[in-house]
Amino acid sequence: MSNIYIQEPPTSGKVLLKTTVGDIDIELWSRECPLACRNFIQLCMEGYYNGTLFHRVVRGFIVQGGDPNGDGTGGESIYGHPFRDEFHSRLRFMRRGLVAMANSGKNDNGSQFFFTMGATPELQNMHTLFGKVAGDTIYNMLKLEEGEIYENERPHFPHKILKAEILSNPFPDIVPRVLKAKKSGEEKQKKKKEKGVKNFGLLSFGDEAEEEEQETTEFVQRNFAGKGKSSHDVLDDPRLSKQAVKVVEGSEEKNKTRKDSSSDSEDEESKSKTSGRDKQLVLQEATSVREKLKKRNKEEPKPQSSSDSDSDFGLESERKKVKQEQAAKIREEISKLKKDYQSDKKKERHQEEVVVKKKEAKNEVMKEFLSVQEQYSEKKKQVPKKGSSRENFTLQLLEKFKSKLHNIKDAADDEEASGSKEETNEEEDIKGDNWLSHRLQFEKNDPILAKDAATKDDDWYDVYDPRNPLNRRKRGEKIERKDKPKK
Repeated sequence: MSNIYIQEPPTSGKVLLKTTVGDIDIELWSRECPLACRNFIQLCMEGYYNGTLFHRVVRGFIVQGGDPNGDGTGGESIYGHPFRDEFHSRLRFMRRGLVAMANSGKNDNGSQFFFTMGATPELQNMHTLFGKVAGDTIYNMLKLEEGEIYENERPHFPHKILKAEILSNPFPDIVPRVLKAKKSGEEKQKKKKEKGVKNFGLLSFGDEAEEEEQETTEFVQRNFAGKGKSSHDVLDDPRLSKQAVKVVEGSEEKNKTRKDSSSDSEDEESKSKTSGRDKQLVLQEATSVREKLKKRNKEEPKPQSSSDSDSDFGLESERKKVKQEQAAKIREEISKLKKDYQSDKKKERHQEEVVVKKKEAKNEVMKEFLSVQEQYSEKKKQVPKKGSSRENFTLQLLEKFKSKLHNIKDAADDEEASGSKEETNEEEDIKGDNWLSHRLQFEKNDPILAKDAATKDDDWYDVYDPRNPLNRRKRGEKIERKDKPKK
């Protein structure tokens, strides 16, 4: 089996199919089969396979799916037409768990694919092999062939793909397509917007407003039917004139060409006279409407002066200031509460530590340890924090240590001269400062010119050889000479 994995090329791209039997991971050979892999990833990205059935099951052979119709007759590729087959010498149908494209003939690949349930060498160079099932999900794939199957290779209860997810996309340029929606046979009717109805009964001056509305509508229908209204006619603005501008005949004649006949000029004069009469009637009715509106505006209360607005602005600014001050006070109170809470916490911790230390002090073994620990903790409190002061402190300690060494050395020399050196135990030496007066002395390796045999050094030891003739004679043993001539 390992030989097969070595022969197969490395994969690039991974897709997860969530099915009714569990997840199935598919690794793709996108370098060897770019057309099939691109088609498969594009369809997965667009959700084409979601809800499709595994409509064909042949036990020990294949399980086929990917048809939206669910009967093996549907499916299309992303290219708009069936794409060609892709074969590779290192991709072979030698085992189960391989993924290939289903087709009905040569170069007829769409969207349908199948899983192999065993070695299928008869499919070699007939179907595009573009992927494999990875990891333990192959056991979920084997569950697809379980269950009752009809004679036409269709399962009684077919499994289906719930969702397809792309875990690793080897084609970053792939984007989901915008597919045209299928037009239904019956066109949807557009909803007509309902026109708003004015309910004048809700207003206190509803009757008057309703009368004015009727007058304005009648006036507009009579005079401006099929014409546009300008701001001069609608707005009550003294800067806009209601009267029509009189056009000078001389300017009109200049603009006209010399080819115009006299009959045309007479027709234009008659039209201008009739239009002037209509305009006079329109102006009379418009002035009557304006006068009514002016009367009503006078009856309505006038808006407050600028002084009132200034006073309101001042009040609003004062309110804002008061709110800001209140917010600042609240922030200060919150910060104080936080500090108090932290200090209370520190006190509680300190009290707990004191109680723990008292309990531990009851033990005689820990008494000495705690006393030493307290000494060092007190010394640690005297040490200043980081900075120039701490550096000066360390230099002072160094000077003290140097002076202490010199003093102890001088005292030791005086004791040696007087010969009043007392012997102390090892523990006392460790506790006191006598260890500072100790001198490091090395062994002298100078050549010895003369040595006294009577003196015994530390290296002297007794040498006794029992085979030595002197020692044997002392013991009374006879010694036979080896140089005696033999008789």
